[in-house]
Amino acid sequence: MDLASLPAFDPKLIKREDYSLWRYSAMLPVQKRFSLGEGMTPLAPVELDGDSVLAKLDYLNPTGSYKDRGTTTLMNHIAGFDVTEVIDNSSGNAGASIAAYASLAGITARIYVPTATAVESKKRLIGLFGGAIVESQQPIDDVYAAAGSITYASHAWSPWFALGQMTVAWETWEQMGGRAPDAVATPVGHGGLFLGFYRGFRALQEAGLIESMPRMIAVQSSGVDPIVQGWEQGLESPPAVSARHSVADGILVEAPVRGAQILSALYQTGGFALRVDNEAIRTAQRRMAKKGLIIEMTSAVVAAALPQIRRRTGGEATVVLAFTGNGLKNLA
Repeated sequence: MDLASLPAFDPKLIKREDYSLWRYSAMLPVQKRFSLGEGMTPLAPVELDGDSVLAKLDYLNPTGSYKDRGTTTLMNHIAGFDVTEVIDNSSGNAGASIAAYASLAGITARIYVPTATAVESKKRLIGLFGGAIVESQQPIDDVYAAAGSITYASHAWSPWFALGQMTVAWETWEQMGGRAPDAVATPVGHGGLFLGFYRGFRALQEAGLIESMPRMIAVQSSGVDPIVQGWEQGLESPPAVSARHSVADGILVEAPVRGAQILSALYQTGGFALRVDNEAIRTAQRRMAKKGLIIEMTSAVVAAALPQIRRRTGGEATVVLAFTGNGLKNLA
């Protein structure tokens, strides 16, 4: 599901005094009722083995993940109705984000987490934010069943969640002095941030503010890689896969809700999809920590993929790596 129409991007309407994603409120058709100051995360230069890239530090959002971008627009929308309880299914970051913003809005949040793969520290974080945890063998089926009578605050399905993700591209454009990078790489599960970058830069292009789109790069774990398989086979939709062991718990998604849209964005921008294994992910996380960036395993997939990225983009291309989740959650 997507919103039928959105306001055109107009740089004259940016609220320059607002250092949150709500500086773009004129382009976000939702009333701001509350905020935790989400957005406007740093775009930091990072050097790895002599290779310079730009890192979008979205793990520095209020609850420690990029999910806050979509949660704030989703929950501000929901708060405009007579809603007392919301539900979502999440392995961790989305659940924590929904719980935090629901508490801020005075709404109860019930989060269905997978029994087999949910990280204990993230479950504790959901509870600290006031969320009620329901452990389930089939969290997707269970939350769909419950959604008949309770508002489904879905980070995968809701167009209001997708709305807030576009702001990451607009921030990057501003931080680069009104330019777009040559390529953007993000971890991809359901692909919320990936599509946020794509749609946000598309809005800038339609407004005549950038000449061309960055090449979009989807990075997945070799343990769960439906987008990579779909791109390699030139499919319109990703094939069915079965999850194998992966340390990147945030992208353990066998059937991405917006899989066809992700593949379309790859084809339209001349982008590509890559997979990295557990050893490469662990190594990349340690290397980023030595650079002062404490990212979780899921975020580390893009750093692990950098050698593969450079073989396709060349060394001169300006590449943005999206770091999506805070590694402190793995230390708790």
